[in-house]
Amino acid sequence: MVFKKYNQNLYKKIGLFLAVLGPGLITGSVDNDAGGITTYSVAGAVYGYNLLWTLIPSFIVLVVIQEMNARMGIVTGKGLATLIRENAGVKITFFIFMGLLLADIGNTTTEFAGVAGSLEVFGVSKYISVPLVAAIVWILVVKGTYTIAERIFLIFSVSLLTYVVSAILGHPHWGTIGHSIAHPEMKADNQTLTMVLGIVGTTIAPWMQFYMQSTVIEKGLKITQYKYVLADIVIGCIATVVVAFFIIVACASTLHVNNVVINEAKDAAMALKPLAGEFASQLFAFGLFIASIFSATILPLATAFYVCEAFGFEAGIDKKWNEAQEFYTLYTVILVLAAGIILWPNAPLIGISLWSQVINAILLPVVLICMILLVNKKKIMGEHTNKPVVNAIGWITVGILISLSLLLLIMPMIHK
Repeated sequence: MVFKKYNQNLYKKIGLFLAVLGPGLITGSVDNDAGGITTYSVAGAVYGYNLLWTLIPSFIVLVVIQEMNARMGIVTGKGLATLIRENAGVKITFFIFMGLLLADIGNTTTEFAGVAGSLEVFGVSKYISVPLVAAIVWILVVKGTYTIAERIFLIFSVSLLTYVVSAILGHPHWGTIGHSIAHPEMKADNQTLTMVLGIVGTTIAPWMQFYMQSTVIEKGLKITQYKYVLADIVIGCIATVVVAFFIIVACASTLHVNNVVINEAKDAAMALKPLAGEFASQLFAFGLFIASIFSATILPLATAFYVCEAFGFEAGIDKKWNEAQEFYTLYTVILVLAAGIILWPNAPLIGISLWSQVINAILLPVVLICMILLVNKKKIMGEHTNKPVVNAIGWITVGILISLSLLLLIMPMIHK
C-alpha cells in the first residue's frame, strides 16, 4: 500500500514536471545557434580540448540569469520589456529596444546563413532552402498555437544531440579530455583570450532574457510550480553545455589533430568528411541546420514579443492576427528582411554578423543590470526578491559580463 502510494506521488510529480517542461529547455537549447556552433567549432579546431573548461563558468552564468528571469515572470505576470518600460520610462526604453531590434535583425540573418550553409553540404541551393525555411517558420508561428510550437521546439532541442554521435565518430581521446578539464591551461595572448570570451559570451544574448520571461507567462506558470521550473532551467542549461562540449570534442579530435583551419561551422561539417566519414559530416551539418532553423524561428519571435511589450502592444502566438497585428507584422518584417539579406548577391554577411554582436555586447550589461534591479524591488517581487547569496552571484556575473563585453569591443582595436 505504501509502495503504491509512493508510485502515485512519483507519477504525479513526473506529470507536473512534464507539464512545466519547455521554457528552460528551449531557451537553453536555442543558445546553440549558428553563431554558437561556429564559436565552438573554431575553438575545437584551433585549441583542441584546451578550452573545454570554459563551459563550466558558462553553465553557472546561464543558470543564475535564467532563474531570475523565470522567477520574475512567474511572480509579476509581466514580461521583462514591460517592467523596464514601467520603471525606466519610455525614452530609455525606446533607445534600448531600437538597438536590440537592429541587433536581432542581424542575428536572424546569421541564422539564415546557417540554414543556407548547412543545406549546401547536402547540395541544396540557398535560393531554395532559405525561402522554404522562412515560409515554414512563418506558418508555424502565425498559424500555430503556443502548445504546437513548443512541442516542435522541444523536438528541435532533442535533435541537437546528433552532435554527440558526430563527436564519438571522431574517436576522441577521453583521457586527454579529462585532463584538460581537471587541469585547465590557457595561453595569455589576445587570440586565446578573445576565444575564451567568445565561448563564455555566446551562452547569453540580450534577447534570450526577454524570451525566457515571455514564455513563462505564455505558459501560465505559477509560483507553486517553481521547483519544476527550476528543474526545467537546469536541464536546459545542461543540454546547452553538453551540445557545446561535443561540438568542441568533434572538431578537436579530427580537425585540430590534422591542422585543418576553418572559419565557420559549415567548413567544419565539410572538413569532417575525409577525417571522420561522410556520416559524421552529415550529422554535423544536420545539427547546424536544426540549430539554425530553431533560432531563425525563436529569435524574431522573441524580438517581436519584447518590442511589442515595451511599447504596450498585444503580443503572443496564441492570439489571432487581428488581435495582435503589430506583433505579427513585426515578426514577418524581421523574417523577410533577414531572409532577403541572405539571398542578396554579395551581401556583407560578415559585417552584419560582427556589428550585431557588437550591439549585443553593448546592450547585454544594460539589460542585465535592469533585470537585477527589478528582481530586487519588493514593490514588484514581494517576498520573492533575490537572497543575498543570489544577489552576490548575480552582480559578480554582471561584473564579469561587463568586463567580457568591454574586452570584446576593445580587442579588435588592440589587434590593429
